[in-house]
Amino acid sequence: MAHSLSPFIHTAGFTATGLLDWTYTAIECAESELPDLVAGLGPEWAGLSLTMPLKEAALRLAASASPLSIAVGCANTLVRQADGGWHADNTDVVGMVQVLREAGLGAGTGRHAAKVDPPRITVLGGGGTARAALGAAAQLGAETVTLVTRRPEAREELEPVAVALGITLAGVPWDAAVAAFDADAVIATVPKGAADHLAAQVTWRPGSVLFDALYDPWPTPLAAAATAHGVPVFSGLDLLLAQALSQFEQFTGLPEAPEEAMRKALEEAVRNRG
Repeated sequence: MAHSLSPFIHTAGFTATGLLDWTYTAIECAESELPDLVAGLGPEWAGLSLTMPLKEAALRLAASASPLSIAVGCANTLVRQADGGWHADNTDVVGMVQVLREAGLGAGTGRHAAKVDPPRITVLGGGGTARAALGAAAQLGAETVTLVTRRPEAREELEPVAVALGITLAGVPWDAAVAAFDADAVIATVPKGAADHLAAQVTWRPGSVLFDALYDPWPTPLAAAATAHGVPVFSGLDLLLAQALSQFEQFTGLPEAPEEAMRKALEEAVRNRG
């Protein structure tokens, strides 16, 4: 995790809120090493951020967990509780929801809001980030999510997640991915290069949004094509910041993370990385 941008984001948050004795450190850890690592952490540790492939293991280690992290079957956050135990959460879901709501999805929520049709959401990929995308889709009011996977088994693996979230999956094979872009939002969770060939094939739907969870290299061919057609695009950097805000609040107990300071730190870190 030497390349991680998270330390820059959280450190800026600590500085902005006067938590000058707080630190955020990147640690390399294999999945098999995680139980011993967590067990050896002293009371000074407020929490942990977890990346793949540690997210499923983190959920198993926790004494308690948020309903969302249980539903999607993985957690990217462990928070120390007063009794010394760990609480698991998935702020990737929270982050995706925040970004997509800011893009206009899920606007018809609340007791006095006008009734709107459920958003049509397509998810590309069937891995860990796709689990968070399904969670976000459910939170945004989607009833059916179009899932485009390269492996037919991936849809079967995500079926229990869909059931737990109360949504229906409409499976689409990878060679028919282009047709699945007729949606209000497309969330791409596939590895770099996997969706590049779609950039020249997609007919972009007016009013749609692309959320490409990658950020290096950027822009991806898919993101560049969407931008060229006037489609709003959000990246993995938008997700990285949004999920970090929720983590920061849970780690520190503060009611609101200093978003602007954390955003500026992320932007500066990206510029310096070149």
